Amino acid sequence: MKKVILSVAVIAAMGLTSCNSQTKKESKTTTTEVSKDITMTELSFGVRGNCGMCKKTIEKAANGVDGVAKATWDVDKKKIDVSFDDSKTNEMAIHKAIAVSGYDTEKVSGDEEAYKNLPGCCQYDHEMMMNQSDETKSDDHSNHEH
Repeated sequence: MKKVILSVAVIAAMGLTSCNSQTKKESKTTTTEVSKDITMTELSFGVRGNCGMCKKTIEKAANGVDGVAKATWDVDKKKIDVSFDDSKTNEMAIHKAIAVSGYDTEKVSGDEEAYKNLPGCCQYDHEMMMNQSDETKSDDHSNHEH
């Protein structure tokens, strides 16, 4: 009788061990497959704004779009660089999200009501240039020629 009980316990323990090993292998395979399928699209476009507070609001709006991995707005150039998964969103969705927060983009005008509610320092000139080139680099280039 003691031999039968001992055999059952050993078989049950072996069964649990093999189940745990299979579970770990399956989760590793799934993780690898997911990372291969994601392709990011890089995009830059102009967005009007003035200051660091504008930067936070513009980036928050763009990063709030499902599929956007990273958005960085350049205060001096009035330009945003966005990295996103084009299977989840598109360029116009990002433009519209920024416009809803009150800021003009190259393709969509900012929401007038949201603009009025921006802090005074963030109420930008609607005629300002967007997506500006880096003037410092062009100045440095002309100095090297002399």
